[in-house]
Formats: sequence, structure tokens, C-alpha cells
Amino acid sequence: MESVRQQKIAQQLHKDLGEIFIKECKEMLRGALTTVTAVRITPDLSIARVYVSVFPWDKHEAVMQVLEQNTRYIRGVLGARVRNQLRIVPELQFMIDDSLEYIQNIEGLLNK
Repeated sequence: MESVRQQKIAQQLHKDLGEIFIKECKEMLRGALTTVTAVRITPDLSIARVYVSVFPWDKHEAVMQVLEQNTRYIRGVLGARVRNQLRIVPELQFMIDDSLEYIQNIEGLLNK
């Protein structure tokens, strides 16, 4: 069960990372619509697991590779945004949210 503080920090990171993906990472993520679907933060506030959804699904591996290579840059931009709210910016771990693929798979099965 997440504490209220964890939930508030996760909401703030979710909002800020979404804006960073739109404004700062547009060049890196060419040709793929990447959205932050959820952020989960550890109780000690040191690690944030960022769940991202990628459309089209076939580009998810390339997008995840780009995100892993640029984690340091993204964390730096995030730190500049939340410097007044957080003392320490959590480490970012990007995870793929495969719910979009699951939905497409179910729709395909229903259409048969």
C-alpha cells in the first residue's frame, strides 16, 4: 500500500515526465507515440518505475532502448522541474506497459 506522500510524488512525476516526453524528447522518440501510463515509487523514494505505452507496438523495443540510453538526460530535465518539491530526484526505471498490445490482441480475437 502506497503512502499519501508516495502517491503525490508519483502523480507529480507522472505529470512532469509526460510533459518532458512531449517537449524535450520529441527528437529521440521519432515516429512513436510514447505516453506515461503510470509511475510507481518505492517507499524510500529512491526509485521510480515509469510505465510507458508505445504506439505502434512494433517500435516498443527501439523506444525502450532510446529511453534506457537517455535516462540520465531525462532525469536531469526532471530534476530541473521538481527541484523545489524534492530534495533528491529518484532513479528512473522505464518499464513497458503492454496493455495496448493486450487490447489489440483481444480485439483481433473478437473479430475472428
